[in-house]
Amino acid sequence: MDERITNITTDISKVAADVRISFGNLSPAQLNWKPDDKSWSVAQCLDHLITTHRQYFPLFKKMAAGDAKPTFWEKASPLSGFFGRFLIKSLDPSNLKKMKAPGKAQPSTSEISGDIVDRFCEHQHQVIEHLHNIGSDVDPDTTIITSPLIGFVTYSLEDCFKILVVHCQRHIGQAQRVTENGKFPH
Repeated sequence: MDERITNITTDISKVAADVRISFGNLSPAQLNWKPDDKSWSVAQCLDHLITTHRQYFPLFKKMAAGDAKPTFWEKASPLSGFFGRFLIKSLDPSNLKKMKAPGKAQPSTSEISGDIVDRFCEHQHQVIEHLHNIGSDVDPDTTIITSPLIGFVTYSLEDCFKILVVHCQRHIGQAQRVTENGKFPH
């Protein structure tokens, strides 16, 4: 488990560093600029990741405390492997097909404060801390969890780790494309 946690936390740290380099010097106006009404701004991409990944914290805390007990659905669902593979493939940064974020994962629709890059990087450190606290007795391959966003979706903890990383990479790529738009304010 330690090597897996090291690998995922390294990837998450890299995402935070990339965000600071790519977006750390943008003004609040630039962070909140959107190419059109149906697109997200850089700030909304970061806010979405914070909002989404924060949903995992209660589960990670239970795992750290040894209080995570599998539900009947987590034990019985024949679709956990399918859901994990589907989400990893769907969220892969190379897949540019738009997906609708569940209601719990929607970013703020109002202007987001200019400290969003700092808040995102701090949040990534919180994610890393939670992952380090998961007990070494937890087997990521056999531990099945329920998505905190869609209650009938289950997947392995190992797939959850991959989902956290590809989800970040996907939306950081989306935010990067916002800054590359010809109308982006400089």
